[in-house]
Amino acid sequence: MDGKVIYPRELAVGDRIAIVSPASSIDPALVEGALPVLRSQGWNPYVASSALGNDGSYSGSMEARLADLTEAVCDPSVRAILCSRGGYGAVHLLERFPAGQFLADPKWIIGFSDISALHALASRLGVASVHSSMCKNLAINGGEDPAANALFGILRGEGISYEVAPHPYNVAGAASGTLVGGNMAVLGGLIGTCYDIFRASDPIIFIEDIAEPIYKVERLLYQLRLSGVLSRAKGIIVGQFTEYNPDRNYMAMYDMIRDMTRDLGIPVAFDFPVGHVDGNMPVIESAPCHLEVTGDKVTFFQAR
Repeated sequence: MDGKVIYPRELAVGDRIAIVSPASSIDPALVEGALPVLRSQGWNPYVASSALGNDGSYSGSMEARLADLTEAVCDPSVRAILCSRGGYGAVHLLERFPAGQFLADPKWIIGFSDISALHALASRLGVASVHSSMCKNLAINGGEDPAANALFGILRGEGISYEVAPHPYNVAGAASGTLVGGNMAVLGGLIGTCYDIFRASDPIIFIEDIAEPIYKVERLLYQLRLSGVLSRAKGIIVGQFTEYNPDRNYMAMYDMIRDMTRDLGIPVAFDFPVGHVDGNMPVIESAPCHLEVTGDKVTFFQAR
């Protein structure tokens, strides 16, 4: 996307939040645990019809998951759509998503991991969305942790500002641009399609993944390099890469990413708190951001 981003309206007391499961099935206890946390913020959450279901690895058939998402998009009382979890399956819904209704009344789409596919869809439409932890974090931590508090602030119309400890692989510099990114495997599968989130002319790219071999992440980075995305990038934020194994070429994922990004001449921040970890801090997709990397810290902020 290029041009001015559309921010969905901030949430007010009494606004409804739809909890949907557009991908894999979830432990119902995690959804039930998230409900009182959202209510404590003054909002009115509800659980979509198929959100607690099971259909193979999915929460429901493609039609059922699409119906839940469409109902939330088209209901004017719903102001945010919280995805219960990721897994796999959100890509099934892209072609039939009610884009016209969503543009007429944008709502916040919240989630990460496989939900990166829905962030890519929102980005194509020019609408900001929130890359954030989901029901599990709310249920386990009760909304008392920094990640949940930052999410609540975004939904109320606030900006975000983070300071992160330095990493020895960081590349110093400062940049402003459009924040795009998320799960490498999911977004890599959309490169070259109309849902390619990396099409922004001034991207600051953030990346994370889980259980992907080092060589597969390298292959995705080469795809971004050879397609010209990395040459357009204003900065790179390297999030968390978890549950992978060393290989014969690299002992650590960050070693490979350092080698892939060291010649770009742009600021690069490693070990940023986004990804499949506790403390997965929310960021606003497709929105302007500022990144500054110095020897003693990384500063990231998004104003509203």
